[in-house]
Amino acid sequence: MLHLNSENFEEEVKNSNLPVLIDFWAPWCGPCQMMGPVFEELAEEFKEKIKFAKLNTDEESSLASGFSITGIPCLILAKNGEEIDRIVGFAPKDQLKVKIEELLNKL
Repeated sequence: MLHLNSENFEEEVKNSNLPVLIDFWAPWCGPCQMMGPVFEELAEEFKEKIKFAKLNTDEESSLASGFSITGIPCLILAKNGEEIDRIVGFAPKDQLKVKIEELLNKL
């Protein structure tokens, strides 16, 4: 799993050939902990179409504030570093999979 920080954000997100789904999370967040395994399973399923990455909001608060993160977990789909859409709060795998497929069809 790719972990984003201020050093690799530009290369991994802004300069990515693939859209990037970023999981904004924190270690103390219960719903974030529930989202982790779901996010990893979806990363396997969509690995050819989307880059999956995690960003710890406690460690990278400036990057999180750049996306106006007000609640976590928050998944943001970005293309060329720009937000396409976001999903806030925990969602089950099946629901997230449908949403991701819908977003991919829009790109």
